[in-house]
Amino acid sequence: MHSTIDQGSSSSPSFQPPALVRMQGVNKFFGDHHVLTDVDLDIAAGEVLVVIGPSGSGKSTLCRTINRLEPISSGTITLDGVELPQEGKQLAKLRAEVGMVFQSFNLFSHMTILQNVMLGPTRVLGVGKKDAEALARKLLDRVGVGSQAAKMPAQLSGGQQQRAAIARALAMKPKVLLFDEPTSALDPEMVNEVLEVMKELATTGMTMVVVTHEMAFARSAANRVIFMDSGRIVEQNSPEEFFARPRSERARDFLSKVLH
Repeated sequence: MHSTIDQGSSSSPSFQPPALVRMQGVNKFFGDHHVLTDVDLDIAAGEVLVVIGPSGSGKSTLCRTINRLEPISSGTITLDGVELPQEGKQLAKLRAEVGMVFQSFNLFSHMTILQNVMLGPTRVLGVGKKDAEALARKLLDRVGVGSQAAKMPAQLSGGQQQRAAIARALAMKPKVLLFDEPTSALDPEMVNEVLEVMKELATTGMTMVVVTHEMAFARSAANRVIFMDSGRIVEQNSPEEFFARPRSERARDFLSKVLH
């Protein structure tokens, strides 16, 4: 079940921008379990790619291999033309260029929101404290939690914490931003406040890979939707085409269950 991109009629076949992220022949095993099978995927700079599929289909693992949080068993992953090394200083440098927003926020509980956002720029990028604070405050304002800067994570709602986590990822000025089911741990009334921030980001030219169950977000914000099943990319297309005319039986079955 190999995957081909249906470019549709809107894109000119003569010009293909170089891929910012390229996965070639990527396989991943957990013990005997084959989690990713022969994944080939190019992600263009500025593209918003949404990854959907049933639980256990390999979506989160795909996302986590892009910054080597999950080492791959075989294949290659390149970021901006540079292959991701397995470990060492070079990996740390490349990983700093790939922001990640997790399900569970992962903010440091003993630091204020402001300190959380300042940490990466000061520690990893060597930005001075004053500049890092100015950047952090600007980003916290941008995601709508500037007034919470002095609070500890536990004093914020889940939606506020996740928005602060997005600001923290943006503070590293990443080339690509990965979202691994960023709203799945949130109460329903908080989901939209996080999705609104992500939609705004999607309009700015930020390269985004979003693993989500939020089909409305996939429809409105994605340039391309990837459907995964059993560790393979089964289908990929524009959101308009994918939701209106899914080509595989598996995708049709999945959509019939999630689109009420």
